[in-house]
Amino acid sequence: MSVASAAGVTFESEAQVLIIGAGAAGLCAALAAAEAGAEPVMTERDAVPAGSTALSAGLIPAAGTRFQRAQEITDSPALFARDIQRKAHDEADPVLVRAVAEAAGRTVEWLADSYALPFEVIANFTYPGHSALRMHGLPSRTGAELIDCLRAAVEARGIPILTGAAAETVFVDDGGIRGVALKRGTSTERIGCGALVLACNGYGGDPALVRRFIPEMADALYFGHAGNRGDAVRWGEALGARLAHLSGYQGHGSVATPHNILITWAAIMEGGIQVNVEGRRFHNEALGYSEAAAQVLRQPRGLAFDIFDDRIAAIARQFQDFRDAESAGAVIAADTIEALARTIAVPAHALRQEIEQCSGDDRFGRRHDPDKTLQPPFRAIKVTGALFHTQGGLAVDTTARVLRQDGSAFPNLFAAGGAAAGVSGDSAAGYLSGNGLLTATVLGRIAGDAAGRMAR
Repeated sequence: MSVASAAGVTFESEAQVLIIGAGAAGLCAALAAAEAGAEPVMTERDAVPAGSTALSAGLIPAAGTRFQRAQEITDSPALFARDIQRKAHDEADPVLVRAVAEAAGRTVEWLADSYALPFEVIANFTYPGHSALRMHGLPSRTGAELIDCLRAAVEARGIPILTGAAAETVFVDDGGIRGVALKRGTSTERIGCGALVLACNGYGGDPALVRRFIPEMADALYFGHAGNRGDAVRWGEALGARLAHLSGYQGHGSVATPHNILITWAAIMEGGIQVNVEGRRFHNEALGYSEAAAQVLRQPRGLAFDIFDDRIAAIARQFQDFRDAESAGAVIAADTIEALARTIAVPAHALRQEIEQCSGDDRFGRRHDPDKTLQPPFRAIKVTGALFHTQGGLAVDTTARVLRQDGSAFPNLFAAGGAAAGVSGDSAAGYLSGNGLLTATVLGRIAGDAAGRMAR
């Protein structure tokens, strides 16, 4: 990927709004641009649009929605913004945080009301760092369902998606972005544009960039989309854009191994714990699944076991990934602590001690609910830590326009999703559950609307 002068370049076709990437960010941008009266065109490297969204649980955090009110859940965008900043240790741009928190509820209701996405609030457990029940998901609790619904909405509006098209070169002049060169098979096509939206995600799939910006995860399992190769970061560097929070990322400390199946953190938040191969706990699991990734990887052999019980398993079964893990034989069952310890090959006395000490405030600072103590029969899953997606990228303003080094905005360049710097700050510990899809959908809608109005 490169940046080149537009001088003398002939474009075979033109798009009012050109969108690179057809994940949640790009699809929301396309819908918003069309509603703003423009004619967007989408490009996607893969044969079928999916992106990182399809690998997620498909949950969007939003505050003050009618879905929350229907369940008598008290919440507000201001409380949501405070939760984001508290988790990010006040490292995120406060103006962008407020804008995203305020727009999230409207975005979820927009998708529900305009495109019939059947959202509901996940109401039987609270995700780490959230002060209210505000995760909105579709019936299957999968990102695959979310991306299918968004893609169907885009197709219903007749918005073209050029699949199998890899963006290689961005053409610029003094007035801004003028177009993009796409490689499709053996041919190259140049498309001019009135506005360009980068929704091509982050750099988790590029080992060199991961080692450069987040060396602690350089050797970790990468559990994101292979197409996340840092195109936006490299284009941004070449354009002189401001890059922000490049050391921020979303990890996950609970990927079943060797099955490579994500295990919902509900198994932990409902009273479960993690122990290493010595049968010992090693961190405060309630802080969050993102920072847990590095914690697990620091353990002997880079492994841990999720320990929980039948009650928790029943809650976790609402997620397809957990049901898949059970079908694959990743979930180990035993009637007693000693039997479980033998099966997973950890010292029984250590495992018993850790389970029995889960009461009140423990040595790691976690507070255990007395109503959620683990009871036989028990369950265990062998897990490792993984890198899911990066949270750093192109700095944007509240209209999702990309910022230059001096703080001014490019006139017609927008970014959303993994291409844009998120609201998680500079580390995995700053990732509040759902931040990835939050900025994908919200900034995607904002970018599409602003680009559509400009191009129109």
